[in-house]
Amino acid sequence: MRLLAKIVGGLMLMLPLASPAQRQMENLTRGIVAVKQADGSVFVSWRVFGTDPDDIAFNLYRRANDSAPVKVNRVPIAEFSNFIDYNADTKAVLSYFLRPIVDGQELPPTKPARAWETNYLEIPIQPIEGYRPGDASIADLDGDGEYDIVLHQVSRGQDNSFAGITGTPILDAYKLDGTHLWRIDLGINIREGQHYTQFMVYDLDGDGRAEVACKTADGTRDGRGKVIGDPTRDWRNKDRNSQRYGRILDGPEYFTIFDGLTGAELVTVDYVPSRYPIDGWGGIGGNGGNDSYGNRCDRFLACIAYLDGKRPSVVMCRGVYGRSVLAAWDWRNGKLTQRWVFDSGISYPPFADASPFSGMGGHALSVADVDFDGRDEIVYQAMTVDDNGKGLYSTGRRHGDALHISDFYPDRPGLELFLITENEDDTVRFQTPGVGVHDARTGKPIWTHSPGVDVGSGLMADIDPRHPGAEAWGGPGGLRNSRGEDIGPKPRSTGWAIWWDDDVLRELLSGSSVMKWNWEQGREERIFSTGGPGFGGGGGAGPRIAADMLGDWREELLMTAPGGAALRLYTTTIPTPHKFYTLMHDPQYRLSIAWQNVAYNKPPHTSFFFGHGMNKPPRPNIRLIGNGESIRLRD
Repeated sequence: MRLLAKIVGGLMLMLPLASPAQRQMENLTRGIVAVKQADGSVFVSWRVFGTDPDDIAFNLYRRANDSAPVKVNRVPIAEFSNFIDYNADTKAVLSYFLRPIVDGQELPPTKPARAWETNYLEIPIQPIEGYRPGDASIADLDGDGEYDIVLHQVSRGQDNSFAGITGTPILDAYKLDGTHLWRIDLGINIREGQHYTQFMVYDLDGDGRAEVACKTADGTRDGRGKVIGDPTRDWRNKDRNSQRYGRILDGPEYFTIFDGLTGAELVTVDYVPSRYPIDGWGGIGGNGGNDSYGNRCDRFLACIAYLDGKRPSVVMCRGVYGRSVLAAWDWRNGKLTQRWVFDSGISYPPFADASPFSGMGGHALSVADVDFDGRDEIVYQAMTVDDNGKGLYSTGRRHGDALHISDFYPDRPGLELFLITENEDDTVRFQTPGVGVHDARTGKPIWTHSPGVDVGSGLMADIDPRHPGAEAWGGPGGLRNSRGEDIGPKPRSTGWAIWWDDDVLRELLSGSSVMKWNWEQGREERIFSTGGPGFGGGGGAGPRIAADMLGDWREELLMTAPGGAALRLYTTTIPTPHKFYTLMHDPQYRLSIAWQNVAYNKPPHTSFFFGHGMNKPPRPNIRLIGNGESIRLRD
């Protein structure tokens, strides 16, 4: 017979038996979200953990004002992770908590959650004159089992191809109640723009609290006011007549790990690689050009990957159009060590001697265990780097602006990689397919189309239940099935997919609206709108982040509130009959949230097929660390 124990604090595991390949992941709370409805009911949903026993059930309790708690369900809730309370007095201050049930035993209560008056939580922030909220990331910064927000505040950002002096990038940390934890000012020697500041927020050392990692420079000020490097140096080019105007092409470059709770600098080292030679970053990606004014040398990406299968590493990346360098770092036991460096090498026009891994980068990346050895690979657009820092394969598809990876076709083994490609100017001669799907383990094409066509956007998700697996669209033609066949009209939206309504098909984001694809009529139909501006990363309009942040397995939208003095966290209130563990306990999805703020933001995907006709999601091989509400089972 199993013995049960409720874990409320400390560093805890969540599975009966520990496996050598278990990954460290966050021990979260149940993330209860309760929303008062117009009909007088209250919609309540909560997390199921990836390590919960299969037969777990819940009792849900309500407290009105200061009265004693009342159980609202007649029988244990076992088939769902959401509930509609029709008997609440919605004029009262309501809060809800759960008591998990395992083997017929009711366990201690979870943290209570106060009911929202609307379907969003207003999170006040400290606005900065001349700035606007940009991309955000989430992690548990203080070890309480709840997600906190790191917000990139943006001022006068510039694309790398344009000259000009920008504002200084600022990172702010907030709790969901608006408590401001710290502010990091990256300073005048870090240029603002989508391609410059990629910040990783993750528990790198397994102490139950996340760290923040990013590129820094002379004058960066940490969350406690300490200045990194020489505060007197200004390395910006001030020559208005130069293509280099406003760029930082001299001076030291640093890589810093910050404490997630305080924002304090923990360690700073030289950034790897350096920018030099500045004209050594061109290649066959994009238009096949090169430059010496700082465009291609300052294209950055970043991610988190479990390169040893157990603990996370941070990977900082530079270069996409030609030379691409990835540097993997481990922050463990108070020491920062370099694990490996991958460098595709320098080449010059006409790039005849370029490595097959050069020119394959994009403005996004992904992380997945493509060869199912328990260790992650970095999918760097059209090429993939193995967990040991060696090139695994190059598809030859060159630079593109979007990629998506998941088990999109469950009737074939392994994962699939969807790519789009820029074909412009000198690179049209390669006749590279504009769109295609590849085997993610080998890079071999499954289907491609539109050789030599410049395709700017594309998306892959299961939106039509009539066809097995996911559908893909982008470039010429319509919606395409698993054989690449045109099966009819396609959505106009190509930027983002989200799980929002009651089924397992994915919805789309169009502006500020969640759209459902009507596969019978061949059109998008609005099912929800925030009433605000549309999607766009890097400080533009739209969600700061979209992720499974609270409640059941469906995703939330973190938006900027009108006026810019607050954020709004929107959640769905549509009941669903499907009970899945939180997507944040699928390792690939969780890492997708970590890299979502990078350059051209892209939606997260799971490591397993999630869609019509899906099987039960596989149990993740993880162990949970931190002060959450996991259940520990002992035989």
